[in-house]
Amino acid sequence: MTLVKGVTCRSVHETVNAPAAVRKIEEKLREHALTFPEVVEDFPWGHRAFKVNKKAFVFLSLHDDEVSISVKLPQSRDMAADLPFTEPTGYGLGKHGWVTAHLRPKEKPPLDLLKSWINESYRAIAPKKLVAKLALPSR
Repeated sequence: MTLVKGVTCRSVHETVNAPAAVRKIEEKLREHALTFPEVVEDFPWGHRAFKVNKKAFVFLSLHDDEVSISVKLPQSRDMAADLPFTEPTGYGLGKHGWVTAHLRPKEKPPLDLLKSWINESYRAIAPKKLVAKLALPSR
């Protein structure tokens, strides 16, 4: 099922009995992903995906005690890979710059960093005309 920005739907993973703190992390990341131009929310394989131009730039997966997020990081992949809560994304995506972070509320995930990764991933996947509509990243 594909959804347009701002529309919600039940998916397979939403039936997971996740604590409110885990769902809160997922919702903050979801809200941020939906701020970019022409983003569509989709649910392939029962997981949340955010796409631009029919190409995924974020995958979110809700589990009993964590949220995982996978993003493409062409510039910051090496730095991200050094963090204790990350790993190269499976299914061969890791060798193409994709990183998966496993986020648990008790470990206080760095939401600002994760939002910057969503931004980087969008910029890596989106067509140049859409990237041009974004403000320049702060340095």
